[in-house]
Parts: sequence; structure tokens; C-alpha cells
Amino acid sequence: MQRRTFRAAAAAVALGLLAAPLSGCGSDPDPGDQDTLRLVAAEYGTNQATSSKAFWDKAVKEFTAANPDIRVEVQLLPWADIDREVSRMVKAGKAPDMALMGSYSDFAAKGQLYSADELLSISAEANFLPPLAEAGSVGNTLYGLPWVASSRLLFYNEGLFKQAGLGEPKRWSDLKSAAKALKDKGVKTPYALPLGPEEAHAEAMIWELSNGGGYADSAGNYNLASDQNIQAFRWVKDNLVAPGLTGPVPPSQLNRADAFAAFLRGEVGMVNGYPSLWHEARAKGIAVGTVAMPVSDTMGAGETPPAVGVADWMMAFRQHGKRTQIGKFLDYVYRDENLTDFAGRYHLLPSTVSASRNPAGGLDKNDELFLTALRGAQLYPVNDPAWVEVSDTIKRNVGRAVEPGGDPEAVLEDIAAKANQAAKRR
Repeated sequence: MQRRTFRAAAAAVALGLLAAPLSGCGSDPDPGDQDTLRLVAAEYGTNQATSSKAFWDKAVKEFTAANPDIRVEVQLLPWADIDREVSRMVKAGKAPDMALMGSYSDFAAKGQLYSADELLSISAEANFLPPLAEAGSVGNTLYGLPWVASSRLLFYNEGLFKQAGLGEPKRWSDLKSAAKALKDKGVKTPYALPLGPEEAHAEAMIWELSNGGGYADSAGNYNLASDQNIQAFRWVKDNLVAPGLTGPVPPSQLNRADAFAAFLRGEVGMVNGYPSLWHEARAKGIAVGTVAMPVSDTMGAGETPPAVGVADWMMAFRQHGKRTQIGKFLDYVYRDENLTDFAGRYHLLPSTVSASRNPAGGLDKNDELFLTALRGAQLYPVNDPAWVEVSDTIKRNVGRAVEPGGDPEAVLEDIAAKANQAAKRR
């Protein structure tokens, strides 16, 4: 892994919060058509009513009215397909002018992207929330423009906690005691531990950070098998999984979507979540408390590890040389009213300082908690071109660390060796 200027390995992979089987309008325009911009964007909606198409139709209409000499076409792709499809387009010489997706660094490493300072004014570039700007930077250069973001907090079912006579957990021992009390009250899954292949890298990082660990050291080099990380997984295995406090599905087989669905059915006492889950639960009449992830009992008093942050990235390709037109369009869509409109549709957080201070329609009290956590969050190291491969390795293997016969140290060392091999290939 190349060294980054990014503190303690921040960055983010695709939110993928609302993956959908939708595809939008727009076909490949003539790459030589300098009057047409093509944006390929991930679909955030789950059905026709919530499709991102409504936002982009409105944005394109308003932009074109003010810039009649620039035509914009938007193609929406499912989260499951967009990374692969955009890579295919680039290799075929038909790169979109812009893409909104979950990874950017591989393109940046190959010199295929415009940097932010080639597209935006100094004030616009400086407007991104610092952790997100750091996550979007390779070296000192910003290539991945943060679009919308989120952070993770521990959710607990207030009704179930009240029945068990519990308060907010602050340390791991509190979380364990709460999980045991919930199990004694018949709660099916006291603590949902989704270490299945869908998003195990998020849950793993949450636990590692809460013990002073994480995915990389202060120089930005992978440190996946650190003592803190090994200790975290040993504690989880011995204190939550072995006593049966993580529910009937083995953590290595439990995906995030299934854990969230069970939480919305009232079957889960605690789970790490993001804003949209809180809003879904409220809509179903479930009272949800949110608190920072409890920390290890060995952490010093007052030590507050960062929350995990996630973000999606807008990027602009050099392939067709439309820097000026792209800059105009991005200047428009990153206006506060547009960014907060999009974020509000999906209960996410805007990526800029100005939009987060003055969101259109305002943030509710719960969203403010996530925003506060995001300002100091640590993100995945997606500014490393090897991260896509490394994250896949984590997702497919880290759950083995808490299996009955699993050895956390051996599993993490195996993941670390594979990560180092991936980094060397880049």
C-alpha cells in the first residue's frame, strides 16, 4: 500500500445503502460530441417512486435552462453493476464524462480523472467536510468528490431495553451485560453481528476502532493484524458469540440487510446502523436509541475513538476532454439546495460544510448526531487503489475469526498477508 497523507487510513466505499435493480435513461453518446455530458450514476432508490431519476431529471432541466449549449444525459445503474460497467466503458474508450459510485482511486492512479482543482473553484473545493476530502484524496490531490455520506452509531430498541431495565451501554462490558439481559428476556438476537460477505468490513472496522485499532497505521499502511484488532475479535468471539448473544444465524453468514430487516421486525436488541435505518424504524413505530459505539474496557477514561464514516464519490474522466463543461455542471449540482435535496431523499448527509450547516428543510435531532459523528469519522482507505480487492478479502474472510473453531489471530494475519499482496500488485 502506498503511503497517504490521509490520517490513520480514512476513506469510504460505496454506501450501497439502497441498492436497486433499476436502470435509467441515456445511451452512449458520440464520445466526440463536445456539447453532451454523460453522467453514469448509481441508483439510490428501491422502486419507481424512490428512484434517483426524479432528482436528476429536475437537476438536468434546470442546468440546461441556464446553460442551453450543454446537453446532459444521465444513466442510472444498480449498485451491484456500476463499478464493473464503468470500468468496462473506460477500457472500451467510452468513459462517461462523470460517474457517481463507490470507488475512484483505481482510475485516479492511472491518471484518468480530473482533479478537483481542475474543475472547481478554490472555495468550492475547500467546502467539503475534512474527513471526506481526505478520503477523496490521493497524496495531496482531491480526485473523488464526496457526494453524500453517513456515519455509523449503535442502535438499540428502546422498548426492549426498557423491558429489560437497561440504560445506554458505554463500554464493551455494558454491551455484554445488556445483551445477556435481553437474551434472558427472550430477545431473539440481543446483538446483531453482521460479518457476512455483504458488508463485514464495516462491522469489523467498528469493533477495531472501539479498541484503538483500525485498518491502517498513522502512516496510512495496512495494519490489519494489529494487537488491538486481534484483541477486539477475541473479545467478540468469547463474550458475545460463544455465549449465544448474537442470535441464531452465525455471524459469518449474517448479512447487513438481514440484520436490519430483523431489527425492523423488533427481533434485535442492538445493531450498528445509519440514518435511513433509524427513519425506517420510526416509520414502523419502533423507538430507537442511538449512541456512540461502546469502547473497550481497556481504553482510558475520556478516550473517544472515531465513528466509521462512509461516502459515495463523484468523479470526472479526462477521456473526452470536457473539463470546462464538467466544471459548470458540477458547480451547479453541488449547490447547497441540490445536495441537501438529494441527501434528504435518502436520509443521508450532505458532504459539504455549507450544506451541512444550513440544510434545506433542516436536519432532525437524530440526523445531527450522525453529522457530528461524521465530522470526526474515520473512513475506509479507498484512496488506495488496492482497497477494492482488500475490502473483498475482508468481507469474505473476517467472519471466520469468531467461528467456534476460529482463531482471530490466524484469520487476521491471513487477511493481512493477502492485503499486502494486493497492495504490491498495484
